Amino acid sequence: MKFSKKSEYALRALIELTGQYGRTLLQRHQIAKRQHIPIEFLEQILLALKNAGLLASRRGVSGGYSLIKPPDEITLGQVIRILDGPLAPIGCVSKTAYQKCSDCPYVNKESCPIQNLMGGVRNAIADILDNYTLSDFASGHRKG
Repeated sequence: MKFSKKSEYALRALIELTGQYGRTLLQRHQIAKRQHIPIEFLEQILLALKNAGLLASRRGVSGGYSLIKPPDEITLGQVIRILDGPLAPIGCVSKTAYQKCSDCPYVNKESCPIQNLMGGVRNAIADILDNYTLSDFASGHRKG
């Protein structure tokens, strides 16, 4: 898993949207200014989150973006998977984008030392990110 600038910016934008949940819409230029995100990059991120069903948007002078679901129902794991793909460090341990190793000497054996280790890494990452909501994140609440 590589945590991209896109995911970092998305999480920063979602802090703003979480703070406005159930109140007013936020315009992209407001989010960009408050979180120091390049507007062109933010537009791509907001579109990806909208297409994934996390955001709603309305056009016009009084338009903007808002969260569709409550912030305590959206996890950081969901957001990162939308923007960066699977949380697994290698394909053979991914739960959402599994890829069988073709060149691994352990492919036909019962156990693979690399897969055992990287499966643990994937599980540790997912355990944190899938149990940490936007509400937790925006409030600065540390879990664990």
